[in-house]
Amino acid sequence: MKITEVKYYPIKIRNNAKGGVYWFLLKMETDEGISGWGEMIWNAYSPKTLSMMVSDIAKNFFIGENPFNVEKLFLKAFFVQCKAHTDLATQGILSGFEIACWDIIGKTCGQPIYNLMGGRINDKIRAYTYLYQKDDKIFCEDFWQLPDACAESALRYVSEGFTAVKLDPFAPYLDEYATHIPTRESILRAKKTMRAIRNAVGEGIDIILGTHGQFTAAGAILAAKEMEEFNPLWFEEPTPPENYRVLKKVSEATTIPIATGERLATKFEFASLMHDRCCDIYQLDVSGCGGISEAKKIAAMAEANHVMITTHFWAGPINFAAQLQLAASCPNFLIQEAIGKMDSFGGFDKIMDDSFVFDKGYFIPSDKPGLGIEINEEKVKDFVVNAYDEKNILI
Repeated sequence: MKITEVKYYPIKIRNNAKGGVYWFLLKMETDEGISGWGEMIWNAYSPKTLSMMVSDIAKNFFIGENPFNVEKLFLKAFFVQCKAHTDLATQGILSGFEIACWDIIGKTCGQPIYNLMGGRINDKIRAYTYLYQKDDKIFCEDFWQLPDACAESALRYVSEGFTAVKLDPFAPYLDEYATHIPTRESILRAKKTMRAIRNAVGEGIDIILGTHGQFTAAGAILAAKEMEEFNPLWFEEPTPPENYRVLKKVSEATTIPIATGERLATKFEFASLMHDRCCDIYQLDVSGCGGISEAKKIAAMAEANHVMITTHFWAGPINFAAQLQLAASCPNFLIQEAIGKMDSFGGFDKIMDDSFVFDKGYFIPSDKPGLGIEINEEKVKDFVVNAYDEKNILI
């Protein structure tokens, strides 16, 4: 079997930001008529620029090769294209290629990917969702500053079966271009929001602090101490991802478990994080860390350190499907990030011929071959972006 073509599809299926406004998909075709889908995240370039990068990587490392040699193909691209050093944007691209190879392998073997990676150890995958307002047409960061609205949203998701929800009560987090110490005003507002949610859902529901690396160590420690009374499941990315010693300082100063890793890639970056014992939960993104094989290796490294993993999700259906394949095969998998039940925010249903199965707070892994989903290429083409402004910026 040989890879004959790689098609690149940058698509826009909505105007709000749930799951991202744009998804970057690729389809890999072979000379035996079996194709596979992949998805890329952490794109730092315009779709036009990314298209040339995808084409370049396809020609130099994948076209004419056997997709079953997925380990060799990834390593060759990593050592040559990335100079054996993690580049987040390039790792996002390589992740898409790697996932597509696994989709082909699974379809060729007639098996879901998890059966080729040790088998299904988790028959159902516990999930959580960020809190969103009910109106899917609008995404407003200020929503997380409204205690009553957040409590109402949390209660709505609990009624749908979720046993865990997440928010950043310290938002907005994009107004600062450097790490900072939260103001007393933002802390008091965050406490009010967390208290409203806890009172609404009760003690049996997990609340996750989904911050975005916006704090200094001192700021994160201050915020953590104020949040401890609400017993969060974890405090996510309290500080930026690159300085592990700063993160360790936070971890040692709070009783809240610390999670990080969504903006890290490859086993090499996670190895340093694990060596310094900087956090309690390793959070990875399959479409950004290097793909399914790399994610499985990171999970195994975490297991050897008696640490659980969780997945970051903010993208389209291919990434989510790949993460369910990983979750099904990992004994130390904690919980899957989702956007509601993955059926209520519009988009997935526009390009998929099937849907994800959600049951009482859990997703059920598909037993179909490969990624376990069917992407309709003709529907995908309906949403391909071809509009750029004079600066080559996506509009």
